[in-house]
Amino acid sequence: MAPPTEYREEDGTRSQSLVCKGVQTVTSDVKTFVFEPTEPRLFPHDPGQYLACTFEIDGQEIDRCYTISSPPSRPHLVAITVKRVPGGQVSNWLHDHLRPGDTVRARGPLGRFSMARHPAPAYLFLSGGSGITPLMSMTRTLYDLASPSNVVFLHSARTPDDIPFRRELELIAETMPTIRVVHICEGDGPARPWHGPRGRLTIDMLRQIAPDFAEREVFTCGPPGYMRAVRRMLLDTGLPADQYHEESFEVAGPDSAPTTSVPTVTGAGSPAKFAVKLSRSGATIECGADTSVLEAAARAGITLPSSCGQGLCGSCVTTLERGTVDMRHNGGIRPRDVAQNKILLCCSVPLENLTIDA
Repeated sequence: MAPPTEYREEDGTRSQSLVCKGVQTVTSDVKTFVFEPTEPRLFPHDPGQYLACTFEIDGQEIDRCYTISSPPSRPHLVAITVKRVPGGQVSNWLHDHLRPGDTVRARGPLGRFSMARHPAPAYLFLSGGSGITPLMSMTRTLYDLASPSNVVFLHSARTPDDIPFRRELELIAETMPTIRVVHICEGDGPARPWHGPRGRLTIDMLRQIAPDFAEREVFTCGPPGYMRAVRRMLLDTGLPADQYHEESFEVAGPDSAPTTSVPTVTGAGSPAKFAVKLSRSGATIECGADTSVLEAAARAGITLPSSCGQGLCGSCVTTLERGTVDMRHNGGIRPRDVAQNKILLCCSVPLENLTIDA
């Protein structure tokens, strides 16, 4: 068992023990887990940041990253909200087994996806599915602090029964005139018809709900397909790129973890393609010079250990046996490990053919 708090100089974050104080049912397949530090202290963070958590499941330590859904304006507790994923090892374990009094280890807060880094008089929050969690933390913060910033919050869900935090968001919108909440559903629920906007978010729908969207600071989070569609829709209609901020939930394994884009290496014409050999499995995959090794493996149907996807948590560390990479991490690997040919798969792109210990 690690000590309750262990400061890591490499990335400036704390590894600490958190005790579960409560479990709240949000929807039929979404639960919120509320934690308190085992040491007597507050839990400061920026709204939108996440935790790199370590869970002991069947005698094995497994890492996952989960966005903090609670606001920093309520610093005595910290909460994560988790959707049960079919076949997901960690999400199913959390839903079925984590109870008040249990402890987990977590490092953080981590991440730069936060409105605290981009103060603005007006925001547009766009989320789909479980991508609502960081935007929920931001909305709760603005509400708690009685912020004068104007917010339009659009959340897309499959049915009205799948909308997380629906009643809380309706209460926020009713009591805070500067916050407007709109839900968009693809269809009716099993026992509840839907009378609001229906289908998928379109530019015409957005113009009706938030005609001044190009003047707002935009934060978006959701599944990969949703993210691609929203990004293309907004940037193609002239939204300045520096007003657009995103965090997507790419899936390298059956459970989700927040990721952001990987630095690219570009040249004239199409990006080069390299062969990456996985020495332990004997498999060889193709990886472009603009693609991380982790992403290339996932595209090839190969699941490699990973969690944060941002070069922060260190869970995808692997030995580079042959070749060279461009690795731009965020503190998830120590200099002495780099000197021993260790790399982080999530933020390493190949510069030539590679062989890795995987």
